[in-house]
Formats: sequence, structure tokens, C-alpha cells
Amino acid sequence: MRATGEEPRGDDGPGLPPGAEETLRFVRADVEATVGDPDRTRTMVRPATEPAGGEPTRTLTRTMPDGDPGRTRELRRPRPTAEDAPPPPSGGRTPRPRRRRPPVGRILALVLAIAVALPCGTWAWVWYTARQDDRPVSDAIIVLGASQYNGRPSPIFEARLAHASELYAEGVAPTVVTVGGNQPGDNFTEAGSGRDWLIRHGVPGERIVAVDRGSDTLQSIDAVSGVFQQNGWTTAVIVTDPWHSLRSRIMAEDFGIEAATSPARSGPAVQERRTQLWYITRETASLWYYWIFGDSSSLQVDAA
Repeated sequence: MRATGEEPRGDDGPGLPPGAEETLRFVRADVEATVGDPDRTRTMVRPATEPAGGEPTRTLTRTMPDGDPGRTRELRRPRPTAEDAPPPPSGGRTPRPRRRRPPVGRILALVLAIAVALPCGTWAWVWYTARQDDRPVSDAIIVLGASQYNGRPSPIFEARLAHASELYAEGVAPTVVTVGGNQPGDNFTEAGSGRDWLIRHGVPGERIVAVDRGSDTLQSIDAVSGVFQQNGWTTAVIVTDPWHSLRSRIMAEDFGIEAATSPARSGPAVQERRTQLWYITRETASLWYYWIFGDSSSLQVDAA
């Protein structure tokens, strides 16, 4: 339906001439009342062309029922102009957002830092434990074996035995356990040589348990753990070299023995600084070997 006075469109005639205003009239449902009362119409006026030099606007005009033109309301909303639009990039093409690549370099740097920090931290742990001397009252004193020459303990082994004898005299434990097997062709074991040495230096033979098994630290601790289970023992003080203390204690704890360490402070293993650095580095590598492979390393330097 077309209201009175509206210009014909489409097939009815030509369109609006340039510069004319497009007028949309919304006719209420009461057609007869609308035709009879022109004041009851609503008009939305939209200029076909923007006013020269003015701000582009959209004008909504409503004629109130009383026909008073002074009560006309206008709502203006500014339209965006070409000046408000962001300038196009060079070449007239919008750049595609750059794909964020994973920080491979940072990941590699982190892995490298961890690979360096872990061995260094373990080295410091070995060094720190070597300087501790814990002597709690325990069920037994464990002396880890070292080389012996036809029943005579090596200087490293003798230093361990002497320290174990002192601990026994102090009442740290009522029993001393010597441990260690022999090499092919040997007539004596490390455990037997150690027991004989302790007896000669005042420890009663009935207070000594010799465990003639084990050619490395892990095998020796495994053999001692069986003796502890048979006797119902749970606590021990391990006597070995300072740098060997951490690995020995960790292995003993893995076999269910609550262990403390009281290392020997004399002997060739602690005389020279160069020797000390070598032993700390060796023990760091041996400890990581044990953690990774669950076995003792093949590095042997006149020690268990």
C-alpha cells in the first residue's frame, strides 16, 4: 500500500530524482483513520545525499498526534568517516597475523641448564655428606671392605677399621659388621681380614660379624641387609671413606636399613686435595650410574 503523495517506484514510474529525500511512511493499522487524519502518521526521513560540509547524519522525525511541529524529536547518530578508518598498509594489502612459533630455543636452554645443574648439585651433595660425622646409637657398625694383601688390610681399609674400633669403644653400637669377599686367587677375604685386625686391636671376637660376600658396594650392602633381617636390626652407622659415604647410605636405605655415616678421616683417600677432587667426581658419576641402571659402576680405585 502506498500513502498519498508518494512517488511511484519500479514498474509504476521512474525512481526518485537525485537529491530528493527518500520518505518511508509507516501507516497504522487503522487505514481509514490514517487517511482521514494526516497528523497520525510517522515519517522517517533519510537524505539521499550527505549535506555539503556537514556531519553525515541519520534523522528520525516523528510528528506528534496534536500536529504541533514544535514537538518534533530528532535523533542523530554520527557515521564513521574515511578519516576515522585506519590507514591501509603499504601495497594496499592487509598483513596476515604472524604465527607464533614454539620457543624451541628456550626449551633447549632449559634442558641444557638442567643437564648441567643436576650433576653439579650431586657433586656438591657428595662433598657436603663427606664432611658430616653422624654417630647415633645403632644396632651395628658396618665397615665396608677394601683391598687386602694376603690377610693384611690396605691403608684405606685399615683407616676404616681403626675408626670403627673407636666408634665401638664409644658405645655407638654393640656389634661391628665387616663385609667384603675376595678376588680370584686370594686366600683371605676382606671381611675376614677386617675381623682379624679388629680382634688384634681390642674388639671382642663375639662382637664381630664377618660377611664374606660382595665385590662392590651394592653387593656388600645386599649381603649385609640379609644379616640385619636375620637379627632384627634396623639401624646402622656406616664406616667408609668420606666421598663414599653418600652412595653407601643411599644404597643401605634402599635395602631398608636406617643408616648414618661416620667416615674415616685418615688414610690415602683424604691426604691430597687432588685425590679428594678425583674421589668426589668418581662418586658423583657412580651415584648417577646407580640411579639410572640400579647397579654399581665399574670404576674402582682401591675402594669398595
